[in-house]
Amino acid sequence: HSLATHPLRSARVAFAYLLLLSTSSAADATRPNIVLILADDLGFGDIGCYNPRSKIPTPNIDRLASQGLRFTDAHSPASVCVPTRYSLLTGRYSHRRPNRNGSFNAGALIDEGIVTLPAMLAKAGYRTDMLGKWHLGFDFTSFDDALAGGPVDRGFASYFGVPASTDIPPYFFIEDDHAVEAPTAMIDEHHSEGVRNIQGAFYREGKIAPGLKLPEVLPTFAERALARIEENAKSPETPFFTYLALTAPHTPWLPAKKFHGRSSMRAEGVPPALADYGDFVANVDDIVGQVLDRLDELSIADRTLVIFTSDNGPTWYDDDAELTGHDSAGPWRGMKGDVWEAGHRVPLIIRWPAHVPADETSDALIGQVDFFATLAALVGQKLAKETAPDSHNLLPVLLGHDGATGRETLITQSSQGVLSLRKGSLKFIPHLGSAGFSEPKREKPTPGGPTVQLYDLANDPGETTNLAGERPNVVAELTALLERLQTAERTAP
Repeated sequence: HSLATHPLRSARVAFAYLLLLSTSSAADATRPNIVLILADDLGFGDIGCYNPRSKIPTPNIDRLASQGLRFTDAHSPASVCVPTRYSLLTGRYSHRRPNRNGSFNAGALIDEGIVTLPAMLAKAGYRTDMLGKWHLGFDFTSFDDALAGGPVDRGFASYFGVPASTDIPPYFFIEDDHAVEAPTAMIDEHHSEGVRNIQGAFYREGKIAPGLKLPEVLPTFAERALARIEENAKSPETPFFTYLALTAPHTPWLPAKKFHGRSSMRAEGVPPALADYGDFVANVDDIVGQVLDRLDELSIADRTLVIFTSDNGPTWYDDDAELTGHDSAGPWRGMKGDVWEAGHRVPLIIRWPAHVPADETSDALIGQVDFFATLAALVGQKLAKETAPDSHNLLPVLLGHDGATGRETLITQSSQGVLSLRKGSLKFIPHLGSAGFSEPKREKPTPGGPTVQLYDLANDPGETTNLAGERPNVVAELTALLERLQTAERTAP
C-alpha cells in the first residue's frame, strides 16, 4: 500500500498526535526509545524489500519493513559520508557546513553552539549514546589530550567508535573523548585483485593502534550497541536514543567468516572480492537482526522507534552489475558520489509498533535532514528559529495521517559539491555530468545544447532524457529557486 496515494484512515492516530504535542506530560507519557541505524554505502537495490531480484539475503531488514513503513523516495543529504552525517545531526543542509574535509584532526565540523539532534533529545530527557563512525572531525591537539569537538561535546552522553571510515587512517578506537589506544603502529595500503582500487578489502597506509584489527571493528560496534541498549533498558523511566553508525558495507569489504558465501554473487568469472560485498551486506543485515532481537528479548520493541537507512549510495559500477547480475543501485542512475539518484536515494525504513503503519510504503519525498524536526515534534520539543533550519517536520507522514504529504522541495549534494534540486517530480542539476564518481563526471555541452540537466522523475526515473533544452522557462524558475534556497538563512517552514 502506498500512503501517498492511499492515505490511512487514521483519525485515532491523528488524535493521538495532537495529544502528543499539546502538553509536555503527554509527550512524557508517549515518547519512545529511538534506535537509529545508519549503514555506510548501502545500495537501494541491495535489500530484498526494495529489490526482489537482489542476490543478497536481507531477512532482518525485510522483517523490519514488514513491521514498519518503507519509504521509496528518501534521500541522504549528500552522496558521500561527511556532509550527510553533518546534515543528519544538525538539521542543516550540507552546503552550510564548514569547508573542511572531516579528517579526524582537521577540526570539529559541527561548530560549538549549534544545537544537534542528540542535544535536542537530551533536553527532552533522553539518554543519548553513539556507537560507530563519527567522521565529523575533532579539535585535535595530541593523543594524550581529550579529542574535543566530537560526539560527547555535541550532545551524546557516551561514545565508542572510530574517527572515520575503516579505509582512512589513523585507525584507532575512541571511548567518549579519548583514544582507547594511540595509533603508534603502521599498516600498509591494501588492494584486492579483480576490482577497482576503491573496492574490495581496500584500506590506505597509515597509523594504526597496535591492538586494533580491521575485521573486528564492525562486530565490536554491534556488541557495544547491544550492551548499551540492554543497560539503558534497566531504567525504563528514561527513554534512550542510540545512534549506531555502522562502518559497513563501506570498504574494506571484510565480512565475518560465517557470512562467506551468504550472497549468491559467487560465480565463474566474478572476482571473489566483488562477491565479498554481498556477504558484507548480509553481515549488516545480521546486525540489524541482532538489534531487533535484543529489543524483543528486553520487551521494549513496542516502545522503541527504529530507523534504518544508509548515508549514501553504493560503490558499485555498471559493469559490476553486469558481471554479478546484481544491481546494487536498483533502478537509479549512477552510484555513490554522484548527483544522479543512485548517489543519494537510499533505503529508509521506520518502525514504531501501533503508531507507525506496519507493512506499508510511502512515496513521500523525505530527506534525512528531516529526522531532526520530525523527532523534535515526536518528543514535544519546540525548536528555535536558528535550530535545524532546513529540517521539515514530517511526523504526520510517519504516523500515516490523512492527507499528509512529504516535502515539495529538497536539496542534495554530490561529492564534488554540486547541488541538485527536487521540486515535486522535477529534478534540476546546474551542471552536466555526474559531478561524482561515474563517468562523465563533467560533460561539455554540445553546440546550442543545454548546459544543465532537468529530469521528470515521474516519467523518467532513470534520468535518461534531459529536458533542459525543451523547457527553458522551467530551468529559469528552478535556477532562481535553488539560488534562493541556497542563500536563505532558513528553508524549513
